[in-house]
Amino acid sequence: MPAPMIDLYTAPTPNGWKVSVALEELGLPYTVRPIDLGTNEQKQPWYLALNPNGRIPTIVDREADDFAVFESGAILVYLAEKTGRLMPTDAKGRSRVMQWLMFQMGGVGPMMGQANVFYRYFPEKIQPAIDRYQNESRRLFEVLDGQLAKGEWLAGGYSIADIANWCWVRTHRWSGVSIEGLPHLQRWHQAMKARPACQRGVEVPFKVASLVDNAAQREDTEAFIRQAQGIMQR
Repeated sequence: MPAPMIDLYTAPTPNGWKVSVALEELGLPYTVRPIDLGTNEQKQPWYLALNPNGRIPTIVDREADDFAVFESGAILVYLAEKTGRLMPTDAKGRSRVMQWLMFQMGGVGPMMGQANVFYRYFPEKIQPAIDRYQNESRRLFEVLDGQLAKGEWLAGGYSIADIANWCWVRTHRWSGVSIEGLPHLQRWHQAMKARPACQRGVEVPFKVASLVDNAAQREDTEAFIRQAQGIMQR
């Protein structure tokens, strides 16, 4: 086994999975350093020196003089360009991938994240806010479905755009958003779910089944909600 060249600082969230799935797809050796969001480890000075925003994920590329990269989308682009894989090198092909990556970064992630806050974590159930973010998440899913009607993957060949969007879409039940009536999105979701690298990547740093199976009474569900509520207050 080659020596690990990437250190991954992460937690079990869609943004964290985006990077672990990409690393698995690329076959890059990496070490995992779990970040305990519940104890605010991401705000410790040593971590802020790597990621000034105090969020996950972050990577450190030991092969490139311990170069640190934060923001999940930026990490995906860095890894794709480092390896020459999961993103075309021609201008138009690269742009197509970047468009759908930015679609996730600016739309799917923020809208589903806010749906989670108001549907799952906020102590008071404010129905107009829940409706707003769930409806917008569903609208974005419909945009994805329309694009996937044109081809197997979002931007031509399989790419970091598929990885980024899927890591959020797979948690749609947790956000209270249905994918019923979206056949192309469902087909793509199942194709992603069947990929061995995706299966491995979403269990890094450890498996949190509640975000996918939507179980109401699981012990890890309650623990995850308590952690998220604590983070919201910081």
